[in-house]
Amino acid sequence: MSIKILMYATAVCPYCVRAEALLRRKGVTEIEKIRIDLDPAQRDHMMAITGLRTVPQIFIGGTHVGGCDDLYALDHAGKLDTLLAGS
Repeated sequence: MSIKILMYATAVCPYCVRAEALLRRKGVTEIEKIRIDLDPAQRDHMMAITGLRTVPQIFIGGTHVGGCDDLYALDHAGKLDTLLAGS
């Protein structure tokens, strides 16, 4: 897959691990992770662009998907594959 996946995450977040596992099962091989636990300025940036404080915050091809539950809901609704395909 060539669509860009960006995930704001922390090292010990179980929701981050779960979201990444779903993306990997969907064939995603590259996820750009921004570790907000290592760089507090990145948390501030994440909050500024999403309005949210929790991780993960996932962007697929520039579209803000939301967190882990949002990602799974998108998959359950049958829309994740389309988004990952860039359509």
